[in-house]
Amino acid sequence: MIGNGKLLALIPARGGSKRLPRKNILNFIDKPLIAWTIESAIDSKYIDHVVVSTDNHEISRISRQYGADVPFIRPDNISSDHSTSVEVVRHALNTLEEFGYHYDYVILLQPTSPLRTAEHIDAAVKLFVAKDADAVISVTKTTSSPLWANTIPKNGSMDNFLQENVENKRSQDLPIYYELNGAIYLINSQKILEENTFFLRKNVFSYQMGKLSSIDIDTNYDFFIASMIARDGFIDDDI
Repeated sequence: MIGNGKLLALIPARGGSKRLPRKNILNFIDKPLIAWTIESAIDSKYIDHVVVSTDNHEISRISRQYGADVPFIRPDNISSDHSTSVEVVRHALNTLEEFGYHYDYVILLQPTSPLRTAEHIDAAVKLFVAKDADAVISVTKTTSSPLWANTIPKNGSMDNFLQENVENKRSQDLPIYYELNGAIYLINSQKILEENTFFLRKNVFSYQMGKLSSIDIDTNYDFFIASMIARDGFIDDDI
């Protein structure tokens, strides 16, 4: 609960991953990858209901095994490579409403962020309440400044690659930039239904996480690095 409002945790888990097949249910240390997120959501002090949205019956079975509810199978038209998280959230909220379940808030927790813990979730909720926010989205510091990046044309030219005002600056003298890490999207349910985005025009705040807990698994390399971090017990000082 957030105040008197019910909080839904929605875990989107499509079956058709191409870069890392079956990634959502691959064994990660000692259990399927998705189980890490399900258990973190269950352990949260604020979440009322943990639901997995999937188009895959094997993912559905495993999700139930670890304590999540799977009250529907996601339709094919919002389960393609081009389907968006917002479509998945809107479908879940509307479908659950038809089943008689109303949620004032929803937190989207992608299963590819296994190092995001219940403590991170609860800290994001506390920030949401403290700011009287309509949305909170997790971010992490960029590894290197985007001011040191640019596109390169086909001929490989680096003419004007850097802006003149950053050419001779040290990295520590540049502004700190943040990037989305995909771990937490918390929003007022009515707002996402009305505005069709997590990135509201106002009253949206960042929840800042460390680099280790921000790892988002999309490739075999990501999977290997995240496994090493989880196995060795490294923890970001970000809670």
